Amino acid sequence: MRIWLALAVIFAAVQAQANCRLALALALEVSGSVAEKSYVLQMNGVATALADPDVQNALFAMPDVPVALAIYEWSSSAYQRMILEWTMLNGPADLEAIRTTLLEWRRNPAPEATGLGASMLYGRDLLARSPECWQNTLDISADGKNNDWPVPERLRREGRLGTMTVNALVIGEDFLSTLDQTPDGIAELSAYFTARIIYGPNAFVEIATGYEDYATAMTRKLLRELATLPLGSLDEPASESRNVRLARQSRASD
Repeated sequence: MRIWLALAVIFAAVQAQANCRLALALALEVSGSVAEKSYVLQMNGVATALADPDVQNALFAMPDVPVALAIYEWSSSAYQRMILEWTMLNGPADLEAIRTTLLEWRRNPAPEATGLGASMLYGRDLLARSPECWQNTLDISADGKNNDWPVPERLRREGRLGTMTVNALVIGEDFLSTLDQTPDGIAELSAYFTARIIYGPNAFVEIATGYEDYATAMTRKLLRELATLPLGSLDEPASESRNVRLARQSRASD
């Protein structure tokens, strides 16, 4: 009983302080190896996913604790470019403005390298200045393995990614030359992201079987990420934020 009371106090404190239930940063790969058509399909795919009725219902399901969204594109360790600064999604007008930004966005020249580790650090720092939310999630889209510095698995091993969750959307075509485009190649890339990229409790990999499938895969992933329970529900805590980790430590030491 004492443990549950401690959990209740912590969850209540989180709810009192939080301005939103999820801070979600979308990180979109735009390396030079991404063809122009694929670049457009990716931007349009995010816009399409945000227009999906089920996604919008999930986004606005808890109007008192909305979702905060930020979007950036990345390639090498030296290239990250903000598309959308932190925006609280309070209604359809906010989403429509974001969709317009994505549909009108123009590409800048980007290096060929795929700097997944640097993108993760950039996302960590971006989430560090997000609104106070129940959960912090970085959502990385990519079609290839890291070939730049720093090495993602070292960041994970050294605890440099903080308390955020890192999910991935793996695009199963247009691989780097070291990967093939067969189902086995897709499985290899997915296994790489599972073993070396995703991070945190309940982190997962979603697969798009090509950029033409990107919008559908992004929709699936957003619906999964938005399935957030209120932190006051003690039957099944939904967040692994700093506060929930504190509660787990309290239980372990009791």
